[in-house]
Amino acid sequence: MAKECISQWNKTGDSSTLRHRKVFLTSAKTLLKDKTSQVAGHSSEDDRLSSNGSSSQFSDRGHDGFPVKVLLMLVVGLSFSTRLYRITEPPHVCWDETHFGKMGSYYINRTFFFDVHPPLGKMLIGLAGYMTGYDGTFPFIKPGDKYEQHNYWGMRGFCAVLGSFLPIFAYLIVLELSQSHTAARITATLLIFDTGCITISQYILLDPILMFFIMAAVLSMVKFNQERYRPFTTTWWLWLVLSGVNLAGALGVKFVGLFVILLVGLNTLWDLWRLLGDLSLSLVDITKHFLARVVGLILLPLFLYVTIFAVHFVVLNKSGPGDGFFSSAFQSRLIGNNLHNASMPEYLAHGSTITVKNLRIAGGYLHSHWHLYPEGVGARQQQVTAYLHKDYNNFWLVHKQDNNSQSGTPDLIRHGDIIRLEHKETTRNLHSHLHLAPMTKKHFQVTGYGINGTGDVNDLWQVEVCGGRKGDLVKVLRSKVRFLHRATGCVLYSSGKTLPKWGWEQVEVTCSPYLKDTPSSQWNIEDHINPKLPNISLSVLKPHFLEILLESHIVMIRGNSGLKPKDNEMNSKPWHWPINYQGLRFSGVNETEFRVYLLGNPVVWWVNLASLGLYLIMVAVASIAIQRGISLNYKRIKHSQVLMRGGGLMLLGWLLHYAPFYTMGRVLYYHHYFPAMLFSTMLTGMTLDILLKSADLLLHPPYSDWLQRCGQVALLFGVLYSFYLFHPLSYGMTGPLAHEPGSTMAGLKWMDSWEF
Repeated sequence: MAKECISQWNKTGDSSTLRHRKVFLTSAKTLLKDKTSQVAGHSSEDDRLSSNGSSSQFSDRGHDGFPVKVLLMLVVGLSFSTRLYRITEPPHVCWDETHFGKMGSYYINRTFFFDVHPPLGKMLIGLAGYMTGYDGTFPFIKPGDKYEQHNYWGMRGFCAVLGSFLPIFAYLIVLELSQSHTAARITATLLIFDTGCITISQYILLDPILMFFIMAAVLSMVKFNQERYRPFTTTWWLWLVLSGVNLAGALGVKFVGLFVILLVGLNTLWDLWRLLGDLSLSLVDITKHFLARVVGLILLPLFLYVTIFAVHFVVLNKSGPGDGFFSSAFQSRLIGNNLHNASMPEYLAHGSTITVKNLRIAGGYLHSHWHLYPEGVGARQQQVTAYLHKDYNNFWLVHKQDNNSQSGTPDLIRHGDIIRLEHKETTRNLHSHLHLAPMTKKHFQVTGYGINGTGDVNDLWQVEVCGGRKGDLVKVLRSKVRFLHRATGCVLYSSGKTLPKWGWEQVEVTCSPYLKDTPSSQWNIEDHINPKLPNISLSVLKPHFLEILLESHIVMIRGNSGLKPKDNEMNSKPWHWPINYQGLRFSGVNETEFRVYLLGNPVVWWVNLASLGLYLIMVAVASIAIQRGISLNYKRIKHSQVLMRGGGLMLLGWLLHYAPFYTMGRVLYYHHYFPAMLFSTMLTGMTLDILLKSADLLLHPPYSDWLQRCGQVALLFGVLYSFYLFHPLSYGMTGPLAHEPGSTMAGLKWMDSWEF
C-alpha cells in the first residue's frame, strides 16, 4: 500500500501546490492508519504510530535477530555489575557521604536534624543501613575518616542498586518511544559505560535515589501514554498510579523533582487536549479522564508526599542539631529539648538570664561573640548576629536602665519598660547607633559595646509587647515582643541575610528605621532563668501537623537558596556541564591517597552534546520536507514521528532539568546536571538510530546496511575504549597524578580544567 500511495503522489505532478500537499498528507495518514491498525488493532488516527497499546508490536527478537529477553538481561547484568563492582572501596567517607551518611545515622537514632532537602532520600538511606546491620554510631565528621568496623556497605549498596536501574529504565523508555531495539541498545550502552553515572551511583548520596524516581516516573508516564486507547483498564490504572507514586518519590528526595512533575504535567495537559478534540467521547467521558488524572497525578502524590513528612516527624522525635532552625513551638515537641515539658518562670523580670529568638523562620537567636566588625564595616565594635543553633553565646542578662541592682523579688518587665541587655559571656551591652548595617544599608548597625555593665545611652531599649497595652507583662515563649532603640527610634531586626566569612556566615542583625510589624522585627523569650522567681510548667501549645509542615518547607527553601560553597570546593556554572568541562573530586588529592573523581565518559558526553545539535537539524529538515509536501515513504514518516514525539519529549525533559539552573542564585555543582544528562542520552539513542537508518539516502542496500552496522560498531568501540581509559576515575586510583610520569591517567587530561 505504501508503494501505491507514493506512486499515486508521484503521478499528481506539481508538489508545490496546497491542493497536492493535502492529498499527500491525507494519503500518508491513511497509510499510517492502516499500518498501525494491522499491528496493534487500535482505532485512532495520527497518534497510532507512537502507540503500541500492548506488547504485541514487539517480536521476540530484535531487528538483528538477537533475542529481546536476552538483550534485556544483558543490560541488567552489565548495569548491576558496573555499579556494584568494588562498592566497598574506598573504606572511608567520600565527599557528601559526610552529610547523608550522618543523616541516615540520625534516623536510626531518632535524632532531629535540619537539611535543605525533603526527607525521603535520607530516610531510605537510614532504613538501608538499619536493615544491613549498621547501628548509627559512626560520626561522619569529615571526608577521609575511616569506616573501620562500621557496616557502611549496605547504604552504599542500596544507592548502587537504585543507580543500576537507570540504564534499564532508559532502555525501556527509548524502546517504547522509538519502537527500535537499536535505539534502546545505544542508550543503554551510553549509560552503562558512563564513568560519571557509575561514580555517582556508588556512594551514600541522594542523586541515585532522585534519578531512580525521575526515570521511574518517566517510564510510567510513557507506559501510561501507550495505554491511552484502553482507558480505565487495570494496566491503565496501574501505570497512572505508578506515575503518581514516583512523582511523590522524586519530590520527596529533592525539590529538583518539581522538574519531572512539570514534564508529566505538560504531557498530561497535551493528552487531555487531545481527548477534548476526540468527538467520539462525550463530556462525561472527558470528565472521567480529567478526574482520574487529578486523583492519580495530583491527589495521590500530594498524599504520599505529606505522608513522608508525617513519618519524618514521628521518627525524629529527639532533640538534635537542627532544633535552632525552627520556632520555639516546633522545638517544644522534641524530647530532650529544654522546651519539651518546659518549666521556667512565666513572666520576664529584671535580673533574668534569657535567650531571644527571632520569629522569622530561620531568623535565629540573638547572639554575640568576641569578634569585632572588620575595618570599614561600621564601627569597629563587637559583632552582634543571629545564630541558628543553640549556643552559650546566645544568653543575655536583663538589667534596668539605671543599672541599679535589687534585692528580694525582682520587678517584672511590662510593655513600655526600658531595659538594657548585657551579653553574658562578653559583658558587652546590646548597642546601636547611626552607622550603617553591614549588609542592609538602609538599616543601622547593631553591636556589643561597653564592659561590665558600663556603656552609654545607645544601650537602652524599650520593650513593646505586640498587640499589648502599657502595663502588660511579657510572657515567656508566648509574647511577641519588639525592642525599640531609644536613641534612634529604630527596631531590632533580623534581616535573614548571611554575613560574609568575617561574620562566620551567621545571620545579620540590624536596627530598622521602618517600624512596621513583621516577623523579622518580632522576638520571643525562649530560655528564662531566674532563681528568684518560681518555676511553673508552661502549657505551650504544640503546633499542629500542618503548621510544622509549612514551617519545615519555609526553612528548607530558605536554607537551599542560602547555600554557599565550602572552602577549596569545586563549584561550577551550568554552561560547564554539557561539555564535561570540570569534574568533582570525591576522594583524595595527592598521590598517596585513594582518589575518586566524578567525571563523565568524555566520548559519551561529547556524543550527547553533538546529538543535541544533530537532532535539531534533523527535525528541521523533516519539518520542512513535510511542510513542503515532499514525497516521503512510510519509513521516513515513521522516523519523523519518532523524532518529533519521542525525541521532543526527551528534549523537553532535558530543558526542564537543565535550563532552570541558569536562574538559580545558590551555589551549583557538576552533579546537578546528571538528571538532565539522562534525558540527553535517551535523545542521543533515538537520534543516532534514525541517523544510521537513514544511510540508504546515501547508499543502496546492502551497502547502506553495512554503513549502518559500521556506525554502530564504531560508536560501541569508542564508548568501550573511552570507558577502559577512564574507568580508574570511578573505581579509584593511587600513585602519580595525571600530569606526572608513570600515572595510570597519563595523557588523558584532555582538558586543563580536569583535576585528577
